[in-house]
Amino acid sequence: MHHDIENPYRPIETEVIEVITETPNIKTLRLRPKERISFVAGQFIELTVPGVGEAPFTPSSRPAEKDIMEVTIMKVGKVTERIHQLNKGDIVGLRGPLGKGYPIDSFKGKEILVVGGGCGLAPLRSLMYELFDRITDFKRVYYRAGCKTAKDFLYKEEIGGWAKRPDLDLRLTVDEGGSGWQENVGVVTTIMDGIQMDYASGIAVVCGPPIAMKFATKKLLELGFKDENIYLSMEKNMSCGIGKCGHCRIGTYYACKDGPVFTYAQIKNFPNIWD
Repeated sequence: MHHDIENPYRPIETEVIEVITETPNIKTLRLRPKERISFVAGQFIELTVPGVGEAPFTPSSRPAEKDIMEVTIMKVGKVTERIHQLNKGDIVGLRGPLGKGYPIDSFKGKEILVVGGGCGLAPLRSLMYELFDRITDFKRVYYRAGCKTAKDFLYKEEIGGWAKRPDLDLRLTVDEGGSGWQENVGVVTTIMDGIQMDYASGIAVVCGPPIAMKFATKKLLELGFKDENIYLSMEKNMSCGIGKCGHCRIGTYYACKDGPVFTYAQIKNFPNIWD
């Protein structure tokens, strides 16, 4: 599954082949690395802008597609601001894949509830494509996602297409309705009720801003999911990506090396996991 990179410090030369504007502050880069990169949904890469710096991102593209990688990036600081100025034809560096992804083989035969919020829809897009590619392996897949407003929704048209799939149970919500929004209005926990699944044996995957993950996890526990069946993407403060700098420590773990995917059982007793 996971191949060790001979030299994790060496960036692979990568061409930007398309830049897609998702929302006012989020863009998706379509990248073509000079060497094929295999990753498992949930792993991350380090993207290097020569002369500016590097930052960690979880690919949002289909893991089965080996020649092209897509990374969806929110503008939050110096490096991401410079990434947002990249154009088709520009050359960047890629290091990875790094960290541990979702153990999808262990989801076989089970019901899976995927819960996403805001920019968490990016890593989850990669996971959803992996699940779609193996859809007959699972008993049923449920997708629940929320964003602030309709225009903050990533991949709106694409997710609209998923809604037509008979093998997926999908519901969306926004915190603030308006502008022709036809679906639920409220935080993501408001669409987590009434799912016809066996919570006690089900798998849940959560990805989003820390506050959304906190309340979604609380809700999953109330519904009856087991701690060890709740998978959380804890991408906080990752910097170096290989467990050297210590920025991303969660209790005794490093998010970059031991995660970024953890079960709630692994981390629930550490203080301030949602900060």
